Amino acid sequence: MLLRRIARPLLAAPFVYDGVQAALHPAEHVDAARDGAALVTGALGTEPLSDRQVSLLVRVHGAATAFAGLLLAVGRTPRTAALTLAALTAPLAVAHQPFTSKGDERRLRTAAFVKDLGKVGAAVIAGIDLEGKPGLTYRVQAARRKASRELEHAKGSGARELKHAKHRGARELKHAKHAAAHQVEHAKAAAERELHRAAS
Repeated sequence: MLLRRIARPLLAAPFVYDGVQAALHPAEHVDAARDGAALVTGALGTEPLSDRQVSLLVRVHGAATAFAGLLLAVGRTPRTAALTLAALTAPLAVAHQPFTSKGDERRLRTAAFVKDLGKVGAAVIAGIDLEGKPGLTYRVQAARRKASRELEHAKGSGARELKHAKHRGARELKHAKHAAAHQVEHAKAAAERELHRAAS
């Protein structure tokens, strides 16, 4: 659809831009990344990352974000790319959370935090976009309805076949009885002729 071809590059643009900037200029993002990494290492009980490690982490994260944004922009695996962007942006929202800061820093963090939340939400919506195709729930329900119709058809066919088989069986039994009776009569007649012949 033409609208998606326009909307996807527009949605991908901020991801690509931020990703490229982080990959090329990691120093601008190290402070926020350090705080986020500290939360993770603290929760895991491991040693904090060095500035070099944090800078490398920022570069890798930025490159991955830019790459996923490009995939979304050109429409290559757009759902996977969008969900990847949502997963890559969620840690940034955690790193930018403003609840532990005050003053001007809190204002700046709040702006970044809200921006990250908006990007995550937009990426999730793009990730679940089915492009007009029926969703999993609909397909499951349709399959159930089809199976139910086929089962009812099979039951009806089976009942008709059973009825026909009964009729055929009844006709064949009647024919067999008639043939047997005819053979008995023929045998009696033959026996009487033999008796008559023997008596004379």
